[in-house]
Amino acid sequence: PATGYGYIEAGESLGGGAHAVRRFVEKPPLEEAQRMLADGGFYWNSGIFMFTAGKLMEEMEAHAPEVAEAAREAVANAVTDLDFIRLDAAAFIRSPDISIDYAVMEKTSNAAVVPSSFTWSDLGSWDAVWKLGTRDEAGNMVSGNATLMDTRDSLVMSRTSHLAVQGLENVVVIASEDAVYVGRLEESQNVGRMVKKLAADKATSPLTETHPTSYRPWGGYTSILNGDRFQVKRLFVSPGKKLSLQKHHHRSEHWICVKGTAEVTIGDEVKTVRENESVYIPQGEVHRLANPGKILLEMIEVQTGSYLGEDDIIRIVDEFGRG
Repeated sequence: PATGYGYIEAGESLGGGAHAVRRFVEKPPLEEAQRMLADGGFYWNSGIFMFTAGKLMEEMEAHAPEVAEAAREAVANAVTDLDFIRLDAAAFIRSPDISIDYAVMEKTSNAAVVPSSFTWSDLGSWDAVWKLGTRDEAGNMVSGNATLMDTRDSLVMSRTSHLAVQGLENVVVIASEDAVYVGRLEESQNVGRMVKKLAADKATSPLTETHPTSYRPWGGYTSILNGDRFQVKRLFVSPGKKLSLQKHHHRSEHWICVKGTAEVTIGDEVKTVRENESVYIPQGEVHRLANPGKILLEMIEVQTGSYLGEDDIIRIVDEFGRG
């Protein structure tokens, strides 16, 4: 009787294991979920739908025409950008913010449900991850850098710092690159409320908008450390790719090669930087980083200066067409 899922009540049999959909039920309180389970005929709404594209568009035109119109226009005006197909943003944003359940499935008369007994979870909460994970004799699921003492029935995961958890039960502790979440395991389905609270505060909203690792056409970078007038990043450049020829008004950069071979342009000079070698790019100097090799290039970049924002980039030559 899970309360984190919506339910479908099955109607008359249509043959082949399928049933007509009698109704959809929102996520119920525990007592209601228990009653539905006892009555029978109610199933978790897994959100796994099968349909032809044409039939979906017919139902969308009938029940959610504004969504259908925005979708058609967004595809019609899409552009190709390297390996990406980018939908037209102006058309896409005009689409109502609505799930397929509300827009179509709860309105259509052309739907059937097939009750199935396979193991399934949408992993929509941390307690779901804990239930499906491999747990030790104390009931703990641990991933990454962590040491537990006198702790039971808990989920502890870290991608960064070493977590030391002592004397707790039924908790979830998650350390990502830029934040740590701590809560009761049975209440972890409500983590979305915490995300909304973070998003509503200007000081913490970036945590909900930008991941520490950003991907670019040439590779990407991960923010490692930020401080007053400095920050440290890990750059990774795909084989054969290069960054734009650029300069910065407010910062200098130090590059240290940790994997692969870099081709570095500084002013009129082009030099090769190999593993365990470094190079310095003065403030205001035109420069470029390229990977001429066959393996991923990894560099540690230390930026120093009065302003370190990503918008302090003057691109002079860019093979990806960015201004």
